[in-house]
Amino acid sequence: MKKAFNTIVQIFVFILISWAMNKLVLWLRLPVPGSIAGMLAVFVLLQTKVLRREWLEAGSGWLTAEMLLFFIPPAVGIVSYRSLLLSSGVQIVLVVALGTVVVMMCSGLVAQSIAKRKEGARPS
Repeated sequence: MKKAFNTIVQIFVFILISWAMNKLVLWLRLPVPGSIAGMLAVFVLLQTKVLRREWLEAGSGWLTAEMLLFFIPPAVGIVSYRSLLLSSGVQIVLVVALGTVVVMMCSGLVAQSIAKRKEGARPS
C-alpha cells in the first residue's frame, strides 16, 4: 500500500513539474514545448541534487512501463486520416523507418563515446 502511494505521489510530482513548466513557457513566450522544458527542469534538479533519484524512481518506472498505453489514442486517431495514408502511406512509413534508424545510430554512437570516455577515465 505504501509503495503504491509513493508511486502515485511521484507521478503527481511529474505532473506538477510538467504543468508548471507549461505555464512558465507560455508566460515567458519561449519557443520550446513545456514538456521539453519540464524534462530539462527535472534533469537540472536531479543533477543539482535538489531532487534525489530515489524520490522519482518508482513513478518514472511505472510511467515507462505503461508508456505503450499513452500511444494508443494517437494510433487510433490515425484511422480518421485514411485518405492521407492511402495517398502518402509509403512515404510516411519510409520517413518513420529512416528516422528510427538515424535515432538508433546516433544513440549507439553516443553510448559508445560515453563508454570509451568512462574507460579512459578509470585509473589502471
